[in-house]
Amino acid sequence: KLAARVLRTWHEDFVDEDTGEVVSIERNEIVLDRDTILEKEHIDEILESQAKTILLHKEDNMSADYAIIHNTLQKDPTNSEKEAVEHIYRQLRNAEPPDEETARGIIDKLFFSDQRYNLGEVGRYRMNKKLGLDIAMDKQVLTKEDIITIIKHLIMLINSKAEIDDIDHLSNRRVRTVGEQLSQQFGVGLARMARTIRERMNVRDNEVFTPIDLINAKTLSSVINSFFGTNQLSQFMDQTNPLAEITHKRRLSALGPGGLSRERAGFEVRDVHYTHYGRLCPIETPEGPNIGLISSLAVFAKVNGMGFIETPYRKVENGVVNLNDEPIYLSAEEEEGLHIAQANLPLSDGKIDQDKVIARMEGDFPVVETNEVAYADVAPNQIASISASLIPFLEHDDANRALMGSNMMRQAVPLLRVDAPIVGTGLERQVATDSRVLINAEGDGEVVYVDSQKIVIRYDRTERESLVSFEPEDTSYNLIKFRKTNQGTSITLKPIVVKGDRVNKGQVLCQGYATEAGELALGRNMKVAFMPWKGYNFEDAIVISEKVVREDIFTSIHVDEYSLEVRDTKLGNEELTADIPNVSEEATANLDEHGMIRIGAEVKPGDILIGKITPKGESDPTPEEKLLRAIFGDKAGDVKDASLKASPSLRGVVIDKKLFSRAVKDKRKRAQDKEDIARLEQKYQAKFDALQERLIEKLFEIVSGKTSQGVFNDLGEEVLPKGKKYTLKMLNSVDDFTHLTSGTWTTSTEVNEMVADLLHNYKIKENDLQGSLRREKFTISVGDELPAGIIKLAKVYIAKKRKLKVGDKMAGRHGNKGIVARIVRQEDMPFLEDGTPVDIVLNPLGVPSRMNIGQIYETVLGWAGEKLGKKFATPIFDGATLDQINGYTDEAGIPRFGHTYLYDGGTGERFDQPATVGIIYMLKLGHMVDDKMHARSIGPYSLITQQPLGGKAQFGGQRFGEMEVWALEAYGASSTLREILTVKSDDVIGRAKTYEAIVKGEPMPEPGLPESFNVLMHELKGLGLDLRLED
Repeated sequence: KLAARVLRTWHEDFVDEDTGEVVSIERNEIVLDRDTILEKEHIDEILESQAKTILLHKEDNMSADYAIIHNTLQKDPTNSEKEAVEHIYRQLRNAEPPDEETARGIIDKLFFSDQRYNLGEVGRYRMNKKLGLDIAMDKQVLTKEDIITIIKHLIMLINSKAEIDDIDHLSNRRVRTVGEQLSQQFGVGLARMARTIRERMNVRDNEVFTPIDLINAKTLSSVINSFFGTNQLSQFMDQTNPLAEITHKRRLSALGPGGLSRERAGFEVRDVHYTHYGRLCPIETPEGPNIGLISSLAVFAKVNGMGFIETPYRKVENGVVNLNDEPIYLSAEEEEGLHIAQANLPLSDGKIDQDKVIARMEGDFPVVETNEVAYADVAPNQIASISASLIPFLEHDDANRALMGSNMMRQAVPLLRVDAPIVGTGLERQVATDSRVLINAEGDGEVVYVDSQKIVIRYDRTERESLVSFEPEDTSYNLIKFRKTNQGTSITLKPIVVKGDRVNKGQVLCQGYATEAGELALGRNMKVAFMPWKGYNFEDAIVISEKVVREDIFTSIHVDEYSLEVRDTKLGNEELTADIPNVSEEATANLDEHGMIRIGAEVKPGDILIGKITPKGESDPTPEEKLLRAIFGDKAGDVKDASLKASPSLRGVVIDKKLFSRAVKDKRKRAQDKEDIARLEQKYQAKFDALQERLIEKLFEIVSGKTSQGVFNDLGEEVLPKGKKYTLKMLNSVDDFTHLTSGTWTTSTEVNEMVADLLHNYKIKENDLQGSLRREKFTISVGDELPAGIIKLAKVYIAKKRKLKVGDKMAGRHGNKGIVARIVRQEDMPFLEDGTPVDIVLNPLGVPSRMNIGQIYETVLGWAGEKLGKKFATPIFDGATLDQINGYTDEAGIPRFGHTYLYDGGTGERFDQPATVGIIYMLKLGHMVDDKMHARSIGPYSLITQQPLGGKAQFGGQRFGEMEVWALEAYGASSTLREILTVKSDDVIGRAKTYEAIVKGEPMPEPGLPESFNVLMHELKGLGLDLRLED
């Protein structure tokens, strides 16, 4: 049975009567139609028609594979390629094709032209992998081979012979890095720029114009600015502590432009997938609506050039792990179908000790023969992120609590007195180094000077290095003091080296900002007892010893920035001044001539931080005012006080202030600027001359006695003639050393290399000077860049010392969080047999249901560490065993598992049950009671409803909602309820009358109508309902 027609095709020539041209036309004749059952005579006809191939129906079990193709051909009305092309053109354009060439061109342009679309390198790579093709990577459009293979794959899918891709598999997801997104924005900006250039060229047809007339860089810079300013994924860095910084930089998000939205993301997208192993952390993700959509890169993971996440493995061949070579990085796709063993395999000389091992294969964990294992993990913590890898004994914690623990470590506030954990995971030093907060020695050398502000080091240099360098002999490092971070915590670094110390390359020179001696130190080691204490540690509350507050154990310093803008108003300019109307001299005693508070002043609530006056609208003065003004010429009545005052909870010390102002361009200012710039250029010229002099001296030292081989500049002009001996005079005759080629100055290769290095270092130094000159000139001529309408911007920085208070939030590293409920005198705290009081009492009921037993392990090992004066690193999934911990507790002479009888601090009696005692690492989190405590008497009201605003930032009131109303109704507290719903809320007239009654000591008036009732009435009137209130 024929599956397709047999055609006879021939070409006929005929003469076009109009043009006399000979035109060839294709003719078709159907010899045999589709579905003809073949007989003997049909075979002869086919042979006569000279058909090379015929398509037949084949009756067997594979018919399903080509039934679709057959059915498609059966429906196909076309008989030749030409007809097919024209048919497609008609379908696409809904019009007749002018000729075959045009129709073919349209199809080519649509499917096979790189002008139309680009699959990109990733697209081609995925197509090749998925369809098993081997098409060159630079072929980034579809080929006929692609289309045929796609159809073949689709038929296999519909016949259930192939499997649908898993959309959550990491081979089907890629990371779009910041660089890639930025380059895309550049593309958008350049395309816009190209359009404006074309338009301008069309407008100015015959004019002479330069590139400057056509190109407007603003189009490009505005796109880049909006990318950094308004993109959902462009965020201020989380600088709470070094861990928060490094984790924020390693964060991956499925949200943002081109991504998912929280509402539409289902469970599957958020779930942990087996390909996340070693790539994305299964633990560290936010709680709440973003869970699973925002994740963190695993410790060893890296993003490859195509945006796929790779993780390292060690190669295993015939049961031997290759420990010598570098690990091999594999993407999720490359590790499909392979058996991968764990990192802590029992090995002897690299050979696996067992015949069978548990290995991982995709989402399964089969027991396999050792020779079937292809790779092994590089480390047990490969699966987790940095934050999760910092939790000791993570393997003993429930995943939900581990998630909270890893998230809360990022909120730990850097403390005034740092203390690295006794029980860590060994990653603390690496995190502190990689966060790049600390100053590390750049080479081997000696400390020549140290104070609280700077460290000076003299590095060991060879004679050659000294000769070609322009850097001073001593390198000076300034230490950061009380620098404000984005989160209001502060960075303060202190030196940990002393004068005369030898330092090695990479050695840490300072500590501070949650680091101690180059190790991450987010909290403090505390002596803990797990026991109830008079009910004060009910529901995760924490009881703490007064010693903690007295010795500043959890004291932190916070720096806040307060700013005030000076605007240009219709009534005139605002002004910064200390001369504020109707304010006492005492209140302005600490202000300077710009109205800014002096550095070092102590600030209390209500103090003026920045004094500002703003013009007031002119109102008709009373005769008395006129008389006073006539006598005193007083204009104070024209301005009102608009100063920035300290908020009710603000107490601290002013540590810095800054004033930014826009350059005012009048004649006098321009002349002044000219003078300043001339003076600046003169100062820098002296620096350039001194630098060139040093260069000539060093050059002469290198090339003296040598003969010139001809020195040329970048343009190929000879600067120093060939064959002459170098002299100082000869080198002094060179005007410009920056454009000299550092090629063959002499016949000695070594000398030439030294000259090249010297000129290279000279260019770097000269560029630095040029850059700083440009910046200083810009500052003089342009001033500070301020938004439109703002003349000045004043900023005051206030430091606050925060001791631990009742209401502050604390947490351990295992998700064991709580609020400080009581600070108890040291002598009232439970104490050990030797009289040592504990620092902190935690509720034992917080452990069993939460299943974070890691904190108990940490507590016991921590106590042993304190007694023995040792620190422990227990990496996650490879930590200390119970036997090892028991060994250390026995060595330290403390009871196993920390089971100890405690004594009541109040009565001195022994408690009847032993409690777990030890050393736990506690953090103070950023949720502090000082930031949350808030009270309001009167304050701002919402304009429409006339109800008080909400929240501390608006100085608002507390919401009294529907359920709270029910509570008062249930108690029958009708008068209280009426007051809350009227005069305390939105009865405008009633609240004024109430205030008056309180002041005069009269009885309370009857409440009036709440404003929100009027709003409702107007709303209904707007809907066309006529409402009237009747008495």
